[in-house]
Amino acid sequence: MMNAPIDPAKNKLLDAILRHVAFDGWAPSAFNAAVTEVGIDPAHAKTLCPRGAVDLAIAYHEQGDAAMVAALKTAELSDMRFRDKVAHAIRLRINAIDDKEAVRRGTALFALPHMAPEGSKLVWQTADHIWEALGDKSRDINWYTKRLTLSGVYASVVLYWLGDDSLDAQATDAFIDRRIDDVMQFEKVKAQVRDNALLKPITGPLGRMLSSVKAPTRIPQVDLPGVWRDPN
Repeated sequence: MMNAPIDPAKNKLLDAILRHVAFDGWAPSAFNAAVTEVGIDPAHAKTLCPRGAVDLAIAYHEQGDAAMVAALKTAELSDMRFRDKVAHAIRLRINAIDDKEAVRRGTALFALPHMAPEGSKLVWQTADHIWEALGDKSRDINWYTKRLTLSGVYASVVLYWLGDDSLDAQATDAFIDRRIDDVMQFEKVKAQVRDNALLKPITGPLGRMLSSVKAPTRIPQVDLPGVWRDPN
């Protein structure tokens, strides 16, 4: 489930702050400069962005997710293997980034201890958007494992891409393929373990226990695992 469109005034602030992020990072000084440039009342700006530049950094990430989903909807994927669809989605997400320095600064921001949960949430949401756009219907433990695995892949790709100075990011393309290969190899080993008759006394009860795990109920703006809504 995609987030609601960004408020037009907030979008203006986002456009304005990007000119300052390369020098100041996603910092209060950059936010204040954006407010001044846009000419918006500071009190209204704080209403739109209670955490200032942090909220704009989040909006920038969500904007990239929305662009990726839009590109996936028009992409011709029918002849692709599923692993290639996932790799293509990751490439589209990287291509949606129009300011590498903004991402670099955002990575530093969300690596701070008090911001790490927010950063993890954004990466998880990107993985969730990819699976949803590709038509994932899982509602059991696989809902979690798919997003957890893809979160790790996407995070590693972004870090690699930030240091990639190859022509047209060719090295990143190759890295994406290698990471998907690693995931496929893991899935192959997992299937072999599950189907091994000698391990059935262990895998059987474990499988039955995990089968009771269900995906969280979808609530607007809240897509993280563990969300629960009273059915009454």
